Amino acid sequence: MKKDSSENNTKPDFIVRERAFFSHVPNTLLKELQTLLDHKRYSEIIKLIEPLYAADVADIIESFPSTEREELVTALKSNLDPEILTHLEEYIRAQVVEWLGVQYLAKVLMKVDSDDALAIIEVLAPKHQRNLLNVIPKQVRDSFEQVLSFPEDSAGRLMQQEVVVVPPFWTAAQIQESIRKNKDLPSRFVDIFVINPKNQLIGCIPVDALVKADPLEKASDLINEQQQTIPVLADKKEVAHFFHHYSLVSAPVLDEKNTLLGVITADDILEVLEEETEKEILHIAGVSDSDVFTPLLKTFYLRIGWLMVGFLNVLLSVFVLSQFIESFKEMAALAVLLPVVGTMGGNAGTQITTVTVRALGVGSLKKFNSGRALGKELMVGVLNSFLFGILLIVLAISYANSLTLGLILASSMTFTMLWAAFAGVMLPLLIERLRFDPAIASGPLITASIDVVGYVLFLGMATLILL
Repeated sequence: MKKDSSENNTKPDFIVRERAFFSHVPNTLLKELQTLLDHKRYSEIIKLIEPLYAADVADIIESFPSTEREELVTALKSNLDPEILTHLEEYIRAQVVEWLGVQYLAKVLMKVDSDDALAIIEVLAPKHQRNLLNVIPKQVRDSFEQVLSFPEDSAGRLMQQEVVVVPPFWTAAQIQESIRKNKDLPSRFVDIFVINPKNQLIGCIPVDALVKADPLEKASDLINEQQQTIPVLADKKEVAHFFHHYSLVSAPVLDEKNTLLGVITADDILEVLEEETEKEILHIAGVSDSDVFTPLLKTFYLRIGWLMVGFLNVLLSVFVLSQFIESFKEMAALAVLLPVVGTMGGNAGTQITTVTVRALGVGSLKKFNSGRALGKELMVGVLNSFLFGILLIVLAISYANSLTLGLILASSMTFTMLWAAFAGVMLPLLIERLRFDPAIASGPLITASIDVVGYVLFLGMATLILL
């Protein structure tokens, strides 16, 4: 079902006409498929979808609700390109592989690269995973079981096991001839790996160096001296930073004995970066792993915890405010101006926390430079407080005709923003030191602390000085 770029002219006209670069599947196609599905015209559905890329078919499958999705997958089953499964969101991929069944998956796994096959195996329930492994050839099963033995977020789980290997004494002409004749090579590769008889890596030959080489030049002379390698147990986030730092296209994965186990390519890293970015955004928003494809009750379960944290934060703020009821009765302007302190501090805290969590995520913020980052954020807080403090003094004089109230408001906002700067840098660092995800835990803690600090400072000073 997936076509090469040379076959673009076979695609339906409306795809070319209506799709903009990087746009999604056009609504006209989805509506037409919905009509065909309603009338059970499955052969026409297959004919309509057949010319499309695997990624586009995955988009189509994701666009339908669960019941119709199952009907569509069943209709496409005999013509389903296995690569489509690799483009599906994880939850929907789990649904689809369950519908397809173990026997079908056992056949299609032989048609995709090992890293894509592993992504399919991983979403299966343990029972079905074992059943699937039992019906595939032993040699393939052993390779999958080896990869599954590595930690879930390690380079070993990310790598593709299919690699092109040659001995060091082969000439460029022999390597090229072997590549032309070998039908079992990976579908795409950018490096050829030179190994010894123990399968230990000697070095890597970039494909472009092979193409430019003299036919009689030996593999050992074509090796890239600056090739970077990755330990099999390295965390995938560290691998992603490694690729970014060294601008890598691919890198071999080795065990502690320097044995070549596989290769990680840039497309694998793009998936990691996308996954990590999405996860950080969802965690900061307090929706965890929930997304638009998650079932209703599971979404409710995932979100209720975050909402409960927010609810407790609100109760804490209400308790603080309840201690100043008499102050509100004496001076109504306090209630009107109170939100300014919490809102300004909260906005500043959100900015600082987002920057800090991002810096931790990409590895640029570490223990040795955290003091510099904190100092900068404190200075930014002072400058912001000076600017907005003047505006608040003018507001207090205009609204309540009280310079003193304006100074109290400006002072409490200054201390609140300084606390926001301190907490926004130090809390994520502390949470990471405790081996928790700072994107998950720092947001609610900082929000609650900023509200309490701001309210206590403003109302406390106003009560002591004005009332």
